[in-house]
Amino acid sequence: QVQLVESGGGSVQAGGSLRLSCAASGYTYSSNYMGWFRQAPGKEREGVAAIYRGGLSTYYADSVKGRFTISQDNAKNTVYLQMNSLKPEDTAMYYCASHLVSGGTWYRRDYRYWGQGTQVTVSS
Repeated sequence: QVQLVESGGGSVQAGGSLRLSCAASGYTYSSNYMGWFRQAPGKEREGVAAIYRGGLSTYYADSVKGRFTISQDNAKNTVYLQMNSLKPEDTAMYYCASHLVSGGTWYRRDYRYWGQGTQVTVSS
């Protein structure tokens, strides 16, 4: 069983920064992809970023390219999402996900394990 615990959310003004962390425990060594998703009230959950095999490749939604950076510390079993130049439209609950299912796509909800989420609120 894999457990994912997100932290680092909070309230910031537009233009500010936050770093989200996702601490993983369990059979994390078998995960190929780790992803970050977000869901704003009344909207679908959307893929924000993903990292493949600890950093061989990274993927980003167009809306966050150049502002967000995903990274992974294998020694700490932790995935990070550094968010800079935050905008009010980045306001959402942010979720960490692991173990992309076979045939899945990083930006779709094709992950087996999910965290409980951490709230990010950006004010203008």
